[in-house]
Amino acid sequence: MNQPAARKWILIVDDDSSVRLMLARVLTNEGYGVLTAANGTDALGLAQTLSVDLVLLDLNMPGIKGWEILEEFNAKNIASSVIIITAMPNQQAAARAAGVKMVLEKPLDFPSLLRAVSQVLAKPVNSNQSA
Repeated sequence: MNQPAARKWILIVDDDSSVRLMLARVLTNEGYGVLTAANGTDALGLAQTLSVDLVLLDLNMPGIKGWEILEEFNAKNIASSVIIITAMPNQQAAARAAGVKMVLEKPLDFPSLLRAVSQVLAKPVNSNQSA
């Protein structure tokens, strides 16, 4: 697979260190820049100080939950593209209402994840805006 012309940066937000490590390894091997956060506080800090193209966001975390992180991202216009990665079923409707690009359920299928990441990153930044 050809590497992207300009490196895209992805922020992985998940409290499970094994999930962060696996996702980081897979995405790095595909040529993406990867940042990781184990909790909402770290995720918000990273996203406010560094430019990220996509956030992979777990919903069920201790402290600040994924939906609260998403609200902060939206309120501060921090992350333009988010894919939710969750073990919680039936989150698609709520995610669409919140402007989320996609929901992927755990356990993750890596080929599907890579297709989703590529698809979301290929869209123009403002394509997620709704009336």
